Amino acid sequence: QVQLVESGGGLVQPGGSLRLSCAASGSIVSITAMGWYRQAPGKERELVAIISSGERTTYADSVKGRFTISRDNAKKTVYLQMNSLKPEDTAVYYCKVWVVSPTYGALEVWGQGTLVTVSS
Repeated sequence: QVQLVESGGGLVQPGGSLRLSCAASGSIVSITAMGWYRQAPGKERELVAIISSGERTTYADSVKGRFTISRDNAKKTVYLQMNSLKPEDTAVYYCKVWVVSPTYGALEVWGQGTLVTVSS
């Protein structure tokens, strides 16, 4: 069993910054990609950023230049540094991790979500 624990969400003013963290634990042989998605009210869940095992990164156009994804393999943790936040960044942010489990093989695991609200 693999668990993800997210932290770092909250209320921030426009132009402010937040850092999200997502730590994986449990029965893990290896972690390949790690990513962040978000879902705003009334909208579908969308990709925000992904980082591969080789630390190649991909970003949604809407966050390029403002958000930075990174990972600490020793801690099995992925981070999302969010700068210059805008009201349209308001959403529930979910981490997603692609892992190899000794029991089940390749798995895709979602975090529980953390709310980010950008408002004055």
